[in-house]
Amino acid sequence: MAYVAHANIAHAENNLRGRVMTAIQRMQENRARRAVYRQTVRELSALTNRDLNDLGINRSMIHGLAQEAAFGAAK
Repeated sequence: MAYVAHANIAHAENNLRGRVMTAIQRMQENRARRAVYRQTVRELSALTNRDLNDLGINRSMIHGLAQEAAFGAAK
């Protein structure tokens, strides 16, 4: 019986470790996505209205385009 209890504890520790690692990985991915969002907004906002017009982008579209670049297209 002691073996089963020890195995359950080891499994719970591995499970907890896996969940923590998954949470850390998600936080890193979200941080990278937010960086892409901010960079896209910064670069598009720095363009003149004429440059944006040449690209077919209205200034009001910047945040939506940055959202799409960072997090993918809305479904």
